[in-house]
Amino acid sequence: MSADGFTNGPPPGAAADWTIDQGWDAYTPAEHAVWDTLYERQTALLPGYACEEFLHGLDALDLHRGGIPDFRKINEDLKRLTGWTVVAVPGLVPDDVFFEHLANRRFPAGQFIRRADQLDYLQEPDIFHDVFGHVPMLTNPVFADYMQAYGEGGLRAAGRGQLHNLARLYWYTVEFGLLETPKGLRIYGAGIVSSRSESLFALDDPSPNRIGFDLERLMRTPYRIDDFQQVYFVIPSLQALLDATLQDFAPIYERLDGAADVPIDVILDTDRVFTRGTQAYAAAGGRLAGAERTAD
Repeated sequence: MSADGFTNGPPPGAAADWTIDQGWDAYTPAEHAVWDTLYERQTALLPGYACEEFLHGLDALDLHRGGIPDFRKINEDLKRLTGWTVVAVPGLVPDDVFFEHLANRRFPAGQFIRRADQLDYLQEPDIFHDVFGHVPMLTNPVFADYMQAYGEGGLRAAGRGQLHNLARLYWYTVEFGLLETPKGLRIYGAGIVSSRSESLFALDDPSPNRIGFDLERLMRTPYRIDDFQQVYFVIPSLQALLDATLQDFAPIYERLDGAADVPIDVILDTDRVFTRGTQAYAAAGGRLAGAERTAD
């Protein structure tokens, strides 16, 4: 939910930290019905695809209480579990605002929901992506600590001019991360778990590369914002992800200053390869029409 390029302050009606009231009482029956449709469709698919930590988070928050969740009710459970809360924002927010919220265990979420004719594609993240996709993982103490550490790291990176490297870490973990489990690969990234088609693509399609998580290698890898990913990074555990983030990034940034990007479809000799993808999907030009993709 962050974006650069903002030159003005918060929009009218927003607080200095860009938060707004969710306005839960203003949702229409049609908007609640869209949430219910998306929720039922995705929860029917996710067992066997999503990691146990995500599924446990869904149960812990009871996000299907009848329509769009009320942040006030979510926060009662979420704060008790990990000290996090969800705050409503009017859309994408400046990077520094986003990092400040994460560093203080607040997750900024959009409060609008897509229309019924947008179920399968939406360019800007809505409340289903932000709440269904992101918030269940915040019930896990280790992932909750990772998100806070990421926010703190973002505040430091902003002063070094290397946010593009850090953005790749968020993209390939928080949004499009895979987890290695005894039962096989599982999804935990919000951009995948909130999308039926990308859930299937990320685990089942032969096209993308799936390689082991390596922090510096990942931070040298560009990503796609307009279509399915050409590469997914697989973490061995949530604890390993947190541990990688808690190290001093200054030496990493110094090395990245002189390192070229790794082309998005390339597999290096040093990569741990889970799947050597065909890249057939990307070579054919993609097929965004009909794909359930939400670009962040």
